[in-house]
Amino acid sequence: MFGDLMGMMGKLQEAQKKVEETKKRLDTVLIDENSSDNLLQVTVTANSKIRTINIDDRLLEDKEQLEDYLILTLNKAWKRQLKSMNRISSCCERRNA
Repeated sequence: MFGDLMGMMGKLQEAQKKVEETKKRLDTVLIDENSSDNLLQVTVTANSKIRTINIDDRLLEDKEQLEDYLILTLNKAWKRQLKSMNRISSCCERRNA
């Protein structure tokens, strides 16, 4: 019984290590998204971290418009990020099956 517990602990530690490695890899997967008129560009990682935001000077004149652009463009980027994560997950599941 003790041996089974030690084996399970070893497998758990191995799984935790794989999760951490995957998180690090996902930080290197970049997803770029632009507003429809290219006045705003954002880059997010597959871990949903915002990497860059580039704002055209014309958007700086209207705070409300800029806020709308940020919301729309970030939501589009995160939607693409979720699709990427689903593809990555399905690839990992097939590989582990």
